[in-house]
Order: sequence, then structure tokens, then C-alpha cells
Amino acid sequence: MPPAAPDPTITASYVAALGRELISVRRLVTPNPDFLSVQLVRNEATSDYHALQLQFQRRLSRGLQALASYTWSHSIDDASSDFGVGLDHASSDFDLRHSFSSAITYDVPAPSPPVARAVLGNWSIDTIVRLQSATPVDLIARSNFTLFGETVNVRPDYVAGQPLYLTDRLAPGGKLFNRAAFVIPPVGRQGSLGRNVMRGFPLNQTDFSLRRRFGLSERVSLMFRADVFNVFNHPNFADPVNSLSSGSFGLSTQTFGKGLGSGTFGAGLSPLYQIGGARSVQFSFKAQF
Repeated sequence: MPPAAPDPTITASYVAALGRELISVRRLVTPNPDFLSVQLVRNEATSDYHALQLQFQRRLSRGLQALASYTWSHSIDDASSDFGVGLDHASSDFDLRHSFSSAITYDVPAPSPPVARAVLGNWSIDTIVRLQSATPVDLIARSNFTLFGETVNVRPDYVAGQPLYLTDRLAPGGKLFNRAAFVIPPVGRQGSLGRNVMRGFPLNQTDFSLRRRFGLSERVSLMFRADVFNVFNHPNFADPVNSLSSGSFGLSTQTFGKGLGSGTFGAGLSPLYQIGGARSVQFSFKAQF
């Protein structure tokens, strides 16, 4: 009799991380007639991360193995980098409330007849599914340049009674930020809209792979693989333009993958190696010995 399949396991974890006395930077513009700008660096910023993490795992048995993970979390801080300006306690720039990923591998059973086994044997299927909720978008009403060569962004005022989002089936992702909900505040004052109040678009992508191993000898084999990224060609959009001075304010102008970086120096990885792009296919051969 074949050995019994290992029991699947489900794991639940609570994860937390707290940061205290982190670096914060404040910009004081013309605090008195003797100074046009003053930079004040202190250790008064904080950060808090709390998450519920669930995981399902099925170890390899009868050609099938699976792993699925879900995280429900919230990250809050005053500034999400050492270059953060002021104390704006809100969701972190990288806050991701919901994240799900799963990976399944299946070795297709080979038929019994030798001829059919030679054609249909040693095939395997892999699939990866990734889902995540939208990340924050911090709106910019005006940018001020300091004597230190840095930029201080001022958020807009919120117009009470106006919806933050508008539904438009012709807009990328079916929605856009409502320009009428925001106005530029007077010079010298931060806007009433909170930091990272707005959100972009969720991500939904499924990748599929088909592979086969060809045995050339006892020690040498050749692996053929076909990978289809975003197999359903589901559109995933980058965050909408966040500057009120832009004619494209509130609209997404590129795919999620391109929004992660252009691949140039200091601008992230190439979109070819990122998730969130249009459907693409990759073929590869690999020798194993």
C-alpha cells in the first residue's frame, strides 16, 4: 500500500513590531528675521506594525503540494523614511491591509502504455496567485524648496461634503480622485487633508507554468519550461497621479509593474521583472547534471 498522505497544516500567528525614538525632520521656514529656513532633526518619530498571519501548507504527496498565506495587517508611523518631514501620524507609505498568495505544484500522472508515457510523461504544472489591497497615496498641493536642497510637500485642504473618489468606467481601474474635493491651502499652512488618506488600486495576478523533464541519461536531464505571467491578462494599475498641479491628477497613467520603477539607476527594478504588467510568455531550457 502507498504511504499515507501527510496531513495539511494550518498556522495562525500574531506579529508585531514597534519603533520608538526614530529620526524625524522638521522644516521651519523663516522662524525669525535671521534665518530663512531651519532644519530640526530629532528622535521623536514612532512606528507600529500589527498583523494576523494565516498559512496553509500541504506537503508533497501524490504529486501535489500547496502553500497559501494571508496577512491582515496595519502599519502606522510618523514618517516612512529618514527623510520624512514633520510628525504626521498615519498609515505608512507601504501599508498593506490585506495580502494573499498561493502556490500549487502538480506532477501530472503518466499514462501506463509506454508510447503514451514517452509523450505525456514527466509533465508538471505550477501556478501562483497573488492578491493584495490598495496602498496609500499622499496628495501634494504645493511643493516648497528649502535651502538644504530638499522638497517639502504641502497637502491640500479637504472640501467638506465632496466625495473623495469618482466612479468612471472610462478611467483606468474604473475610478479616479475627485479634483473638486481638494483645494490648495494658503501659503505657510499645511492642508487639512491627512497624510496617506487616499488609496490606489488593488492587485490581482495569476501566473501559470508548464514544464517537462527529459531524461537523457541517469545523471543528465533537460528541463523545458513555459511561463505565462498574468495568464488572464487582468489589468493592474499604478497609483493615480497625486499632484494637484498635474493635468492628470487623480488618474492612473501606467500599469502597476511600471509604477514600481523604470529599471534605471535609482528608479527600481525593470518592469520586466515586476508583477502587475500585461500578460507575457517566457520559454526556457535548462540542463541538469
